[in-house]
Amino acid sequence: MDNRPIGIFDSGIGGVSILNELFKELKNEKFIYLADNKNCPYGNKSKKIITELSIKNCKELIKLDCKIIIVACNTSTTNSIESLRKIFNCPIIGIEPGIKPAILQTKTKKIGVLATKKTLSSNVFLKTQHSNNKEKIKIYEQPGFGLVENLEKGVPIKSTFFKIKLNDYLLPMVKENIDHLVLGCTHYNFLKDEIMEIIGDKIKIVDSIMPIVNQTKKILNEFNLSSEKNTHGSVKLFYNSKTISKDFIDGRFKMERKEF
Repeated sequence: MDNRPIGIFDSGIGGVSILNELFKELKNEKFIYLADNKNCPYGNKSKKIITELSIKNCKELIKLDCKIIIVACNTSTTNSIESLRKIFNCPIIGIEPGIKPAILQTKTKKIGVLATKKTLSSNVFLKTQHSNNKEKIKIYEQPGFGLVENLEKGVPIKSTFFKIKLNDYLLPMVKENIDHLVLGCTHYNFLKDEIMEIIGDKIKIVDSIMPIVNQTKKILNEFNLSSEKNTHGSVKLFYNSKTISKDFIDGRFKMERKEF
């Protein structure tokens, strides 16, 4: 048993979509979430800078005595997870690119991927795509320019901005007859309803939430790191910009501005 917290970081509020599910499923666990929104978005930065920022976040979570680190950011996972695992001794859980299940399950042999530019060009993404795509399935890639920045600013998800952008990004893929859409950025999970309105119910959305929750449960059991049964779950969320959009953040989470 281990009552230390589970650490999570993202470039901003995107990973809160994963945190919400973890908090619901692991009721006895404490969580510390770092929103590095001072440096958001990561998707337009170089691999070197993304790795440096990810190392900085991990160091902070280790300082805060975390027993596991969850990289709740696709861009950070795909660009820095190998480096992080070499540097830090604690278990580090990254986001598996959802492209693998999409390739395995597609019937039309056509899938779409909405992700940041840096995720799409990363070695991990390209390797996953190459090693699984034996049947030469057609993959339509679309960078989600502007989506992360405007979610972070608190632009309402029902706004004209998101409607126009999502239509521009998704309709060309729908016309190509995709049957799976991979959401390659945790921020995009907050736009699921708006995405569903555009793509309809015949196209399956593949996100990263439950695979991370299941992997976290597995690691807790494997390394005997679960908290004792009588502990109460809690979340401390730290952010390092001047403000943070509270639209998607559970009112039970304690929030505090912190330099890191």
